[in-house]
Amino acid sequence: MSLKRLLDLSGKVALVTGGSRGLGLQMAEALGEMGARVAITARKAPELEVAAKHLGALGVEVLTVPVDLGRRENIPATLEPVLARFGTVDILVNNAGTTWGAPAEDYPAEAWDKVMRLNIDAVFFLSQLVARKCMIPRRSGKIVNVASVAGLSGNPPGMSTIAYNASKGAAVNLTRALAAEWGKYDINVNAICPGFFPSRMTHGLLDVIGKTVIESTPLGRLGGDEDLKGAVAFLASDASRHVTGQYLVVDGGASLW
Repeated sequence: MSLKRLLDLSGKVALVTGGSRGLGLQMAEALGEMGARVAITARKAPELEVAAKHLGALGVEVLTVPVDLGRRENIPATLEPVLARFGTVDILVNNAGTTWGAPAEDYPAEAWDKVMRLNIDAVFFLSQLVARKCMIPRRSGKIVNVASVAGLSGNPPGMSTIAYNASKGAAVNLTRALAAEWGKYDINVNAICPGFFPSRMTHGLLDVIGKTVIESTPLGRLGGDEDLKGAVAFLASDASRHVTGQYLVVDGGASLW
C-alpha cells in the first residue's frame, strides 16, 4: 500500500475534544484535510460555531457538540449526537484540558479537582465509552491523547502548575496502559506531548517567559499553527498501525536540554 493511502482518512470519523480553537482546532483541521468527517466538542457553543464555519470553508464535514467534559455525567451525551450523525467513531483525540497556577504548598483543592476532572478523568471515561461502543466491537480504532512535555519533567522558573503536570504525566501512563490492554482489539493508543504553543491557555505565561523559552529551544521558536498536523495525522492513520503506547514530543527540541 502506498504511503498516500496509509495516511488517507477518507470515510473515517474523528471526535476531537476541545476542538473549537487552538491545538484542538489545528488537529481537527488536519484530520479533516486528510478526509475524515469531524466532530468537535467544547464548552462554548458560539466558539464551536466559529470553528465549524472555518472547517466547513475548507470542505470538512463537521458536527459540533457543546459539552463540559469536566462533569463526568456529561460524557455519555457527548457520544450520542456523534453516533446519530456519523454512526461510529474511528479516531478519538482527547485534547480538552485546563490548568491552574499556584505554588504547590498553597494549591487549592478545588483547583486540583477541576484540573484532574478534565485532564485525566474525562480522557479515561470518554476513551472507555468510545472503546465499548465503537472500537472494541469493530476491533479497530485510534486514540490520541494530548499530554504535554509538562508531564515528562518539572517546570522552568516562573511556572507553578502542579496539577497540570501531574495530570499530563498520568495521561502518558494512561496511554501506555490502555495500549497494552486494548492492543488485542487492534486499537492503537498513543500520545502527543506538545511544548509551548501560543494559545489562550499560555497567553499570559508566554508574555513572561516566552523569550526564555525560545532561547532555550534548539529550533529557536514556539510551536505554530501547523506544527501538530503531521503528528496527529500520522497517529490517526494506518501509517502508524504498528505504533502503540508511545508519546511523541513536539517541542522544537526544548526538552533535550
